[in-house]
Amino acid sequence: MSEVKPFDMVIFGGNGDLAMRKLIPALYHRHQDGALCAEGRIIAASRHDISRDDYVANAREACRTYVGEAFSDTVWAAFAERLDYIRVDATREADFLPLAELLGAYPERTRVFYLSTGPALFTGICHHLGAAGLATENARVVLEKPLGHDLDSAEHINREVARVFTEHQIYRIDHYLGKEAVQNLIALRFGNALFEPLWNRSSIRDVQITLAEQVGVEGRGSFYEGTGALRDMVQNHLLQLLCIIAMEPPTSINPDAVRDEKLKVLRALHPLTGRSAIENSVRGQYKAGAIEGTSVPGYLEEDGVAPDSTTETFVALKTEIDTWRWAGVPFYLRTGKRMQERVAEVVVNFREVPHSIFSESSMPMPNRLVITLQPDEGVELYLMAKAPGDDMQLRPVALNLDFAQTFTTRKADAYERLLMDCLRGKLTLFMRRDEVDAAWRWIEPILDAWEQHGDRPKTYTAGTWGPAASSALVGRGGYCWHEEA
Repeated sequence: MSEVKPFDMVIFGGNGDLAMRKLIPALYHRHQDGALCAEGRIIAASRHDISRDDYVANAREACRTYVGEAFSDTVWAAFAERLDYIRVDATREADFLPLAELLGAYPERTRVFYLSTGPALFTGICHHLGAAGLATENARVVLEKPLGHDLDSAEHINREVARVFTEHQIYRIDHYLGKEAVQNLIALRFGNALFEPLWNRSSIRDVQITLAEQVGVEGRGSFYEGTGALRDMVQNHLLQLLCIIAMEPPTSINPDAVRDEKLKVLRALHPLTGRSAIENSVRGQYKAGAIEGTSVPGYLEEDGVAPDSTTETFVALKTEIDTWRWAGVPFYLRTGKRMQERVAEVVVNFREVPHSIFSESSMPMPNRLVITLQPDEGVELYLMAKAPGDDMQLRPVALNLDFAQTFTTRKADAYERLLMDCLRGKLTLFMRRDEVDAAWRWIEPILDAWEQHGDRPKTYTAGTWGPAASSALVGRGGYCWHEEA
């Protein structure tokens, strides 16, 4: 593992929810594990007029909450020495001069500017950093999602940021790529000889990728109104998982080798336009229901949501990849809020045996590979085996790899890994500019079709698996979702 060199990390929006809930706790863990060099500062920047002591106190309470039992007052005392705070209004160029003075004490250090703000501020912050002379050769900028609202806005952000920083200095973050289980997807595919001969249209019948949440919009109704599930989850998380599942073996784990192959998948996705987009997509919006016995309001009753909103909280899509490896294999993508379970999984359904020698009462089911990303990470391979008894009766049994039991050391949070990659200059797990463009080029025609055809989301009761039309979408191919099998 490469060494972390002395650094200054500036977190814009350093007093915000993401910084307090994820970034500061992640950096605390890395400090606790001894992964950060002694010469490393973490500087929070925001427009709030508070003192350093007040900021450190706020950060301490956040760490106590989100780190939990691993929190140590002794470790915190040492970690707090790294923390500083500076008031910066991201819209005022003059406010960046004191920041330049603060960073000027160590011009040789790696500089990471983490933009934990809304995307509307990305271009202004980068221009102000450039004007203040802070975009040096050893500087890096991290852009949080969502990167734009559509293709035009994403291209605008990328174009303006590129006026200040070169491509190898820009880290477009998708925290799903930092999850341990997603890393294991790469290891599973390219670290084993078992699957590669079967990883194609000849052996695989269909692939299902599900990211289901039990939470609602969590007080972010006004934000979600302008976003929706397609932009919030499909354009980034689901498409990135699809790329890892479907891409060709890269020549190495180097950033561009991996990202070149992911880009080929995005460009090979069969376009969903016009009537095809309507026929191969399902929009949903949750209504009042119950999650694990607790009543929850419908989306239209959430704060900040318009009473006649047509924003989708659920999306299911069917698509294909127009390549020799995958031609004719349907890929089903699904995400939603207020679902029955919180689960993130990839299900690979293999084809049936070409000829069964068993009786009709004991027909073998197709083999199935289930890769669970959350809440419990693991891999299950379902095979057919004989049940005990005199007759030849088959039943599916699972070969189970439980990561929690196999690997007992603490698992790093996704942000821990991605922050360390930023400090080390490793770009493999971050999206390249052309990846973002390709993803939006595939997503935007679906949005256009929904608008042109007046497609309204179908309601589903909170605590279920989404609209019935989602099951029908899969059912048209003669299949069913994993939980229905």
